[in-house]
Amino acid sequence: MISTISSGVNFQIRAGLSGYIAELGAAFLLADLGLTPEVRDDHAAYIASWIKVLKNDKRAIFTAASHAQRAADFLHGLQPDAARAT
Repeated sequence: MISTISSGVNFQIRAGLSGYIAELGAAFLLADLGLTPEVRDDHAAYIASWIKVLKNDKRAIFTAASHAQRAADFLHGLQPDAARAT
């Protein structure tokens, strides 16, 4: 999905974006399954790291959401038809 570049700040931004994609994808899947995520104490610090990515790239949210939706769709596609019908 997102290729990481192993050089300084660019690596951190890309790594942050891939984490953001994973979290958005998890949120999409939780919503689809009707589950509520468990709030953890370290969520605030984790989300704060995304703010830096989002400030540096105004399109990052759209890119991340697009990748996350494709990943969620892929995972849904792996499910047997009977499970998708419910």
